[in-house]
Amino acid sequence: MVFTPERNRVKLFAVAAGIPLVVVASYAPLNLVPVFGLFFIAFSLYFLWRYQDINIVISEVGLLTMGWFYLPVLLSPLVLLHSFEDGRLWVLLVLIMTMTCDSCAYFVGTAFGKHRLYPAISPKKSIEGALGGLLGAVLAAIAGHLWLLPQSSWFDCLMVGLLAGSVGQLGDLFESMIKRYANIKDSGTIFPGHGGMLDRIDSLLFSFPVVYAYLHFTSGAFL
Repeated sequence: MVFTPERNRVKLFAVAAGIPLVVVASYAPLNLVPVFGLFFIAFSLYFLWRYQDINIVISEVGLLTMGWFYLPVLLSPLVLLHSFEDGRLWVLLVLIMTMTCDSCAYFVGTAFGKHRLYPAISPKKSIEGALGGLLGAVLAAIAGHLWLLPQSSWFDCLMVGLLAGSVGQLGDLFESMIKRYANIKDSGTIFPGHGGMLDRIDSLLFSFPVVYAYLHFTSGAFL
């Protein structure tokens, strides 16, 4: 999205490096820092030797590095969450909460939205829609406690609902910001009419890490 067509070689290298980063971050997270460091050094040497335009080289290094954080690293908590006890149910709950949040935000925003949330990035989103999405995520979390994870606590489900409903919407805004920077309407053409693949998972890229982090750092204290 952000690299020009003339930078196809860099894009291919970035994708090739991103695949093993997903595997390492998902199944051997303790090795992520040294592996990431080696990839960064390798690409630093590439940029140092190959790039002639000093005015753009640092910004492109930053874009490349952000791409590794944004997709490989943010996707890996899905696998890590799945490895928990009842992990498949937690993954399903995150999916349900995020989708409910998106749907409620759309319908509430369409019906009642009057105050723009962030017009510079997403002119159609409203504060009312964001609050409706947050409420939808919390209600989905409560339903998840009743039917999916009755062994979990109300507090845990309430917290993951608040996290998925709030941070997930920030993920949507962040992806919109990238599209604004790249001056494109859709992130791809795999899903015509839906904005592309990234538009389908932008909220999940933020929801999975925060839910995993909450459950990981609380060590199941409220389960």
